[in-house]
Amino acid sequence: MRKILLLEDDLSLINGLSFAFQKAGYALDVARTIQEADRIWRDGEYDLLVLDVTLPDGSGFEVCKKVRKVSSVPILFLTASDAETSIIMGLDIGGDDYITKPFKLAVLMSRINAILRRSQHFQQAPGELCSNGITLQLLEGRAYKDGVPLELTAAEYKLLRLFMEHPDMILSAEQIMGKLWDCKGNFVDGNTLAVYIRRLRAKIEDDPAKPTRIATVRRMGYKWNTGGGLE
Repeated sequence: MRKILLLEDDLSLINGLSFAFQKAGYALDVARTIQEADRIWRDGEYDLLVLDVTLPDGSGFEVCKKVRKVSSVPILFLTASDAETSIIMGLDIGGDDYITKPFKLAVLMSRINAILRRSQHFQQAPGELCSNGITLQLLEGRAYKDGVPLELTAAEYKLLRLFMEHPDMILSAEQIMGKLWDCKGNFVDGNTLAVYIRRLRAKIEDDPAKPTRIATVRRMGYKWNTGGGLE
């Protein structure tokens, strides 16, 4: 049975989600404060963390940062804010998805199921990817360019991994957003994705103004280009 930790202070929402998770066959533990979540997290192992962003004693972002120091467990944020800056922050520090309140329960459950499917796929993946002078150590979550460590945010690392797992395959913006965040453009839009692409290119390309690793395929999307040139 998959085990979920829910960090939420709204009792009515806790009651509704508890019923839905248990009906779907998930085991659930609930924390209403960051302090309580810290204690519960240390005492148990979870397949998914569902974290409210605004809490009486701080932010769910704080919990995410602590967890990411020791674990790659999937994390989904619940929040009342749909500001792009908050979304980017949550994804950058290691969040896997983001849904704003109020939300439809069916949509949330679909997101959770998708996150857990992706997590299982990543756990079964080989230990290392190498291409174009870039190496990803998947178990450690580390990236290198020509042997030199790359300082990537969690979202940048996920994006790079997605490209390297699909060499020379054109991925549309919708496909990328769906595979990484299952958002179908609702929260992470094309402009936000373009920001991530630009930031990633600045870190992995020899000349970001003339990218050769992440190629733009006009009117179609992007691809991890192993041929050394652009379309």
